[in-house]
Order: sequence, then structure tokens, then C-alpha cells
Amino acid sequence: MADSESPLSSIPSYFREKPSIVDSLETETSKLQDATLKECLPLLRALADPNRNPFDFNAFGIPALEREDHVSFLHDNLEEFPAPFVGIDASRPWMVYWALAALYMLGEDITSFRSRVVKTFYPAQNKTGGFGGGYGHYSHLAGTYAALLSLALVGGEEAYSLVDRSAMWHWLGRLKQPDGGFRVTEGGEEDVRGAYCALVAISLLDLPLTLPPESPAREAGLETFFDGLGEYLSRCQTYEGGIGSSPGSEAHGAYAFCVVACLCLYDAPHRAISKYLDMDTLLWWLSTRQYGPEGGLAGRTNKLVDGCYSGWLGGCWPLVQAALSGPKQSNLASDAVIKQNLYSSEGLARYILSCCQGQHGGLRDKPSK
Repeated sequence: MADSESPLSSIPSYFREKPSIVDSLETETSKLQDATLKECLPLLRALADPNRNPFDFNAFGIPALEREDHVSFLHDNLEEFPAPFVGIDASRPWMVYWALAALYMLGEDITSFRSRVVKTFYPAQNKTGGFGGGYGHYSHLAGTYAALLSLALVGGEEAYSLVDRSAMWHWLGRLKQPDGGFRVTEGGEEDVRGAYCALVAISLLDLPLTLPPESPAREAGLETFFDGLGEYLSRCQTYEGGIGSSPGSEAHGAYAFCVVACLCLYDAPHRAISKYLDMDTLLWWLSTRQYGPEGGLAGRTNKLVDGCYSGWLGGCWPLVQAALSGPKQSNLASDAVIKQNLYSSEGLARYILSCCQGQHGGLRDKPSK
């Protein structure tokens, strides 16, 4: 096959070679970046390795998704864990949700897990509203988010009827703060995770938008869960254009997703995102999170690529593109021009498939992790 016809030839050069411009100042960060390149480049160039079987690669010159290995890995993670895992008991809702969501996206039938999921979350729900991370834990919005989405994924009346919607409404009202944001738990920190998880709960459960009488936000004259929220999220955008966990914090990929997604639940993307965020600087910051030649995404400035940000930052792009595209027109012609991605989805897919697939299933941060 001629080089011009090679699958690799369709990949931009900045995803195939080391950066052409490298700062001569050596730091701990630059050393880590060099080490990351050394472990990623052989995998990214594997198609050109004469010792590799060409059938290991798909038509685009990258390894195929090892679906069966991932399905087996995910099933293992829905089984019982050994005793030492008690140290991450508070993360139980997340482990269930991540495994179920991944199986669902791989086309597996997850309704067979319905009874187990209901039994898992029944004792984690508190009478005061919300779900704890583990049995006997205080209710927390992160655990509540994962629990609700897990119940929604398996579906069915048995799962839906488990949730105490009235107690949830009162609990969320107590988390709503006078400045428009949300605490993640009663007496806990206030950050954008709380806002996003709260709006997901309100949306999924179709809760009243009016605040309950005991909400501390009513002391500031707020009357609904949405009041003051857009302004609070706006204050979390940093000078870089990214978004921090709270006003004044460093921009971070996971928090960027929380805010962008929260605003899309608040109102239509083309109205909410454009109204409350500086789109120009947000686009710049998001764009600079994708590195070449790796193709992966880094969560913060001057950090390494990390597989998990494929979800957090990768999830920002469709929402931002929806905001830029404006309201959907029902009368668009069938041959309407579709805008190109504002990031390289091909480069990201190549990083995930080449560098992040574990040998026995599952996805990892980087080849060495």
C-alpha cells in the first residue's frame, strides 16, 4: 500500500510525530510529558511496526475495540469485591453506575441487574432524602446522582418506585444556597458538582422547581432551584476560560463538564451557555486540552493526558457545539451542511483504542496505569 493510501496518512502529522516546538526549560512536568510520549508513541505507530499482525488493526489503522474483553471486565466489577475494598465503600454507587452505563453503551441488556441494583440502593437511601455513598452514610449528591442514573438504566417500576421523591425535594432544598449554588451534602462543601447533580435529580424525578419552605436560599429571596444558579456558575469561569469547582478555583475538565451540562439542563444550550459563559475563552481552553501526538485530553493546564477526561472534556464538545449551532430547525433540508467537530474526535478515539485498553478488558488512564 502506498504511503498516500495508508490509513495513517489520513491522521494529521501532529498526531504522528513529536511536537515540533519544545520548550528548552526542563521541569518535573516536562520530564513526565517526555515519559508519556515514550510510552504512547510506539502504540500510536503500531500499524507501521513490521512485527505486528495487520489484522490487529481496523480499516482506520488503529486497534479495534475489544468489546468482549470489556464486557467480561464490567461483569466482574458488578460482582462481590474482596474485603480490602471496604476502603472505597463510599464509591459503591459510582462503581455500579460506571459498569452499568458502559455495558449499556456496548449494547448489553442490563435489565437483568434490576433486582440487584434495587437491593443495593434500597438501604443506601436515607429517610431525610437522597442516597449515601455506602450503607449508613450521610446523603451526598454525587452518590445520589450515580444511584438515580443506575436505577434509570435498569428501569422498571420496581426501580422507579424506590425513590422517595418528596424527601428528595426537601433535601435538595436544604442544599440550595443563598448565592444560587448547591452544597454536595448538608454541612459540606459548595461546588459545581452539587449544582449539576442536583439538576439531574430534579430533571429525572420531575420535582417541583419551587424551593421548599425550609431552604436557606429563601433567606436571600430566591424562590426556585434555578434562581441565582446561572450567575453562580458564571462566577466559576476562570481567566483561562475553563471552569473551576467554585469561584476562584483552578480550571478543571470535570468541573467544566458539570457546568456546561448543568446549564443545558437549566435552559436550551444556545441560550444558557452563551448567556452565562464567555464562549471565546471557553473554546480556547477546551481546544488546548487536546494534546498531540497523543490525541488524548488533559484535565488541567500543564498536566498529562488522562483517559478519564475523554468522558468529562469529551462530553463538553457536543454541548458547546449545540450552543454554537443554535436552536434546531425542523425544516432543514436533508442535505444541510453539518459543521465539523471543533476537536479531533479521530485523534481522541485513536488514543483511547491504542493507549487506554487494558490487556484483560477495561480502560485505563495511560499505558503505564
